[in-house]
Amino acid sequence: MNDIADLVSRTAVELRRLIGAREISPVELLDACIARIEAINPAVNAVTATCFEAAREAAKAAERAVLNGEPLGLLHGLPLGVKDLEDTAGLLTTYGSPMSRGHVPSRDVVLVERLRAAGAILVAKTNVPELGAGANTRNVVWGATGNPFSPELNAGGSSGGSAAALACDMLPVCTGSDTGGSLRIPASKCGVVGFRPSAGLVPNSRRLLGWTPLSVVGPMGRTVAETALQLAATAGLSTSDPLSYAVDSLSFATLEPLDLSSLSVGYTEDFGSCDVDDAIRSTFRSRIAAIAPMVRKCEEVAFDLGDVHRAFDVIRAESFVAGLREAYARDPGALGPNTRANYEMGATMSLADSAWAQAEQTRIFQRFQSAFERYDVILSPTTPVTPFPWQELYAAQINGRAQENYYRWLALTYVVTLTTHPALSLPCGVDHAGMPFGLQIVGPFRGDRKTLAVSHAFEQAFDAVPALRRPRPDFSKLTQPTPSLKSIVTAPPVLDSTGENQGGASAV
Repeated sequence: MNDIADLVSRTAVELRRLIGAREISPVELLDACIARIEAINPAVNAVTATCFEAAREAAKAAERAVLNGEPLGLLHGLPLGVKDLEDTAGLLTTYGSPMSRGHVPSRDVVLVERLRAAGAILVAKTNVPELGAGANTRNVVWGATGNPFSPELNAGGSSGGSAAALACDMLPVCTGSDTGGSLRIPASKCGVVGFRPSAGLVPNSRRLLGWTPLSVVGPMGRTVAETALQLAATAGLSTSDPLSYAVDSLSFATLEPLDLSSLSVGYTEDFGSCDVDDAIRSTFRSRIAAIAPMVRKCEEVAFDLGDVHRAFDVIRAESFVAGLREAYARDPGALGPNTRANYEMGATMSLADSAWAQAEQTRIFQRFQSAFERYDVILSPTTPVTPFPWQELYAAQINGRAQENYYRWLALTYVVTLTTHPALSLPCGVDHAGMPFGLQIVGPFRGDRKTLAVSHAFEQAFDAVPALRRPRPDFSKLTQPTPSLKSIVTAPPVLDSTGENQGGASAV
């Protein structure tokens, strides 16, 4: 099995099986992934800091474990990319911020600890917007991440580097996180799977406001099964996260079969409160028309989610105030426009604002439950617009309607965030512009297994229909660098103490 393209295109589930069966070596797989990164990453700038030599040593140890018949973890020998918001011991972690250009953590976050314990081999970090603020992956440390289907367009965010790396078959395991849609939006724009789990299912040890369910960490993948495998390796109780809880994590590794014809499906174009481009509405309607014959019942459902936008504004701003107070006090100019705007919005809010927003979120949650008295899942578009040029910081207008702040265009996903329900973005063909179209599948409260099972069943059905199956980038168009993606970088790559280039995106 010497063909690199064939090897790296195989799913994490299949690769893990081949490693366990001694049909491929972890070293062989790692070398194939590094070769793919070196060949494709200059065109999309998804991978940032790398640790190739340390990864090679880990792959050799993983190979010895296989040959010696030792017990193997769920992810044994699988190369791993970690979103650059998550600390990785010994590997540069910048958070996309110039304030952290030289930050090399001494320890992993719990998410990374669990992935390594399951046998995954850390290879690289993946690009993010500054401090994860926004759904356009660009920052002045590493530059922008381009969409694998058209690098001058944006890859979404804030897990845009991970989504693009997966779409380009650079790495079989990549992590993400999600506040207002940061797992789901880049997955939609890059044609991969992004799953926002219930808060606490995967411990988030870096969340400063530990008792709020707004921000979660979770898995991405090229398929639902690949995504579920990562979830199985990371879910479960941890004292690092007060919202975490005990669960049979291994149960996620095997997706239960589900008969689509037994499902009752509700759908909405906009949750009664979100701006959506007319062309995206048209694409979504065509998908619903294709899905309706597959299921028992498929009906449009109306929502009254109250003042959902203001509630999200307040609750989101609280986390930025908690995390940026000291940095803002030192030098407001050191923060990018998105992060500074979030802090300043939050700093003007009162305790009364906070109390109202928490109560409104509770009311939104309660109203949302009525839909699941009638339907197994709710479907919607994941994003309201097709990918736009990455040079545009955000979608300032939708259908001619001005968006009042830089994240309002993310409403299709952040309204679901406020409900705390699990949600997955599933590739579903392409939109009117020929770019990946993501279908958001929202499951019942704490219904993570059901959401994955339904998504897997839809994925299998879509794969049989050319217009619905997951699109793939044309790799022949990604053989040359895209220099513009580095145009916003304002300083040279960070070097380690030996002078080795720590910036994989610049090095390759």
